[in-house]
This record gives sequence, C-alpha cells and structure tokens, in this order.
Amino acid sequence: MISFIRVDDRIIHGQIVTRWSKEFPCDGIVAVNDKAATTPVLKKSFIASTEKKVFIWTEEEFREKCEKVKESPKKYFLITKNPVDMARILVDEKFVPNDVKRVVIGPCNDRPGAVKLGQNQSITQEEAEACEKMTNAGYDVYFALLQETAIGSWPKFRSKFGY
Repeated sequence: MISFIRVDDRIIHGQIVTRWSKEFPCDGIVAVNDKAATTPVLKKSFIASTEKKVFIWTEEEFREKCEKVKESPKKYFLITKNPVDMARILVDEKFVPNDVKRVVIGPCNDRPGAVKLGQNQSITQEEAEACEKMTNAGYDVYFALLQETAIGSWPKFRSKFGY
C-alpha cells in the first residue's frame, strides 16, 4: 500500500528516511525516476541511504508493478523527482494510491524560469500545470520541506502562474 506521496528533487535522502518516515511509517520506498533507475551509481546510492527496502524504477517498471505495490500489506512511500512525473502517474496513468490524497512537494531548487514559492521551493510553469492537474483530480498538493515548515497548498500559489 502507498502510505505517503512525495515529490523531491533529491529523490531519497536523510530527511525522507529520518523525518517523514517517523510521521508516516513505512516499510519501504518506491522511487520512480527514469534516470536514477538506469544509472547504476545513482541507484546504488539511493538504496544505500536507508535500511528500508528501496525500489528505484523507471516509469515503465512502475506501470508494470504498481498494482502489486498498492495491494501489498506493507507501507511504501511513492516518490518522484518532479511534479510533472507525479502528475503523469496519478492523473494521466490513473494510478489510485489507496486512500492517500495529499502530494507533498519538497525541495525544488531555484533554476532559470522557476518562480520561488518558499525557501528551496521553486517551480516552473510546466510544474505549476502539473500541480493544477493533480489538484483538479482531487489531490491536495502541499508544499512542505518538513511538516513544521509547510508553506501551504497549491491554491495559495496558483495565481502566480495565471490560474
């Protein structure tokens, strides 16, 4: 089963393992990112970052295995590197992650063309479109590096992108 949904440009790191897994207990992590899944050194580093079971899959692998994850009695985090990939999984592919309706957006670094929403939380127009798409599909798109530093849900920021 999916117990927590996260977008994080670092994919898996100490914050995910130590902080979020205490607030949302999990048995393992499913990270969906084509580059990480097909780059052996990246894949090894993510797997080595925790004692929890870690799966690093391409989007195609996730499509093939997602129902098995959803039906598992074990609790898994679902993580992508960016909102566009998460919207593709949740909305375009129509993956329904058990009863989890909140997508927590973590670090999204400043980059050219991105609009700063908060500290270490900047998104591009394309990522804003993905946030809007997930919100329209019934998800609460929530910006939080950590629970106690949350800056709010997508409706608070959507006007910055013409919505």
